Amino acid sequence: MDSLAAPAPCGAFTLDPQLERDTVAVGDLPLSRVLLMNDAGFPWLIAVPRHAGAVEIFDLGEAERAQLMSELALLAQLLKDLTGCDKINVAAIGNVVSQLHVHVVARRRDDPLWPRPVWGAQPPRLYEAAAREQLIQAIRQKIAFA
Repeated sequence: MDSLAAPAPCGAFTLDPQLERDTVAVGDLPLSRVLLMNDAGFPWLIAVPRHAGAVEIFDLGEAERAQLMSELALLAQLLKDLTGCDKINVAAIGNVVSQLHVHVVARRRDDPLWPRPVWGAQPPRLYEAAAREQLIQAIRQKIAFA
């Protein structure tokens, strides 16, 4: 898989402190910073458009919205291919972290929360460092990050 071309994001970008605490950076796509949620219970990526002040998807311009959808499809397909999961959940909720970010979560019918949502349902099971790095490297091998 390759990265996608897009217009440059606008404004100064800083990552929300909660996202910074709960995730590990994987790389940057043309629009979004890709993060791995530090929860080994669920392969879970987060795409954060590097657009200062964006809270809702409609805060992005038309070209950025299209780019975001392309990047989400890329991440969803990647997780499906890497995990062989039964379902990919994609959601932009933002009730706790207002900065625009979109969750891409691989789900299995035999996971402990199926079919309920994963958000806030149980404390995260943190990755062991080696397993986390192995997953990040597998993701990076599939996507050409900027």
